[in-house]
Amino acid sequence: SRLGIHVSRHLKRLERVMLGYLEVCDGPQEEARLATLETLRCTIEHAWPRMPCRLPVLLRALLRVLWDVHTERGPTPEPVRTALLQAATDCLVLLDRCSEGQVKVLLEGVYESCEEGRVRDCIRRVREDT
Repeated sequence: SRLGIHVSRHLKRLERVMLGYLEVCDGPQEEARLATLETLRCTIEHAWPRMPCRLPVLLRALLRVLWDVHTERGPTPEPVRTALLQAATDCLVLLDRCSEGQVKVLLEGVYESCEEGRVRDCIRRVREDT
């Protein structure tokens, strides 16, 4: 957040690092994933004019996080799972706002074909956000 809009100078490298951290479960407390989602949220807030061109990659990564957290049967406590799902949903909402509703359009088919309750709830929250 200290960099503000200047974070856009480092977006390509930062995106690679964040995507790498989001792909890997880092233990029961998921500190790295939670911190990465917070970093992504701040990045989206500060560099929002640059986010629409990164939408396909970020959308795929966030949907993968939602799916992985929902289907993972590891030792992660339920409050941590809920925090991860909420953080990923918040990032999706911000992406939708800065892309002028493109995320909602792209999530239409995912919502219709998804049968998993918690993942559907997250997508529904993004679709209902105004």
